[in-house]
Amino acid sequence: MLPKKNRVNKKLVGEIFKKGAFIGSVALNLKYLFKKNTTPPQISFVVPKAVEKRAVRRNYLRRRGYLILEKYFSTIPNGFSGVFIFKKVIALPEIENEIKKILGKIN
Repeated sequence: MLPKKNRVNKKLVGEIFKKGAFIGSVALNLKYLFKKNTTPPQISFVVPKAVEKRAVRRNYLRRRGYLILEKYFSTIPNGFSGVFIFKKVIALPEIENEIKKILGKIN
């Protein structure tokens, strides 16, 4: 799990959804902003109720996303803020492939 300082807060999520750029893939979307400051990167995961109705499964997907993201966190530039949005429920190896593919597009 990423530390709290590396996760996006609610206020910043709203700003990202209003002003952010978009990268899509089969199972995940990424909305993101680049700030000009040198703050460490901040990323969060969102699993809508339309994707999974049960909160237990939504939390499971979010936690797995954070766990996988820790491997690639050092490749994310400073000043980056983003939100990964699940479009459908997928298996763990597929989540890793999707995250790797999307992060390759921003670098």
